[in-house]
Amino acid sequence: MDSVRIDKYLWAIRVYKTRSEATDACNGNKVRIGPSTAKPSKAVKIGDTIEIHKGPATLTYKVLQLSENRMGAQLVPDFAEDLTPESERAKFHAPHETIVLRRDKGAGRPTKKDRRELDALMDMLD
Repeated sequence: MDSVRIDKYLWAIRVYKTRSEATDACNGNKVRIGPSTAKPSKAVKIGDTIEIHKGPATLTYKVLQLSENRMGAQLVPDFAEDLTPESERAKFHAPHETIVLRRDKGAGRPTKKDRRELDALMDMLD
């Protein structure tokens, strides 16, 4: 086996729970092999570097061996080397800020001015 489809490989090394999730990530331009984005049918070879944008973090893996079959978590390090920096992994455990905006009962729908103020507030937080 010289190459494997990227969606199968990401499912096999347990990055995604289902193959359809891996396919959706590829279709959504969240997976890169080297410098280019990868469609689900893109072939991955030994030595390739894969970048995956998953949630707030970017995960990086190097392909050590190929597999089309899902494996146990203990076998994953034999097939893919995790190159993700600890700072990226920490983004998964960062606290999430929640803003609760309340409107008085009976105030009706927000006006354009209210919507612009709300959008400005949300832009400040991003």
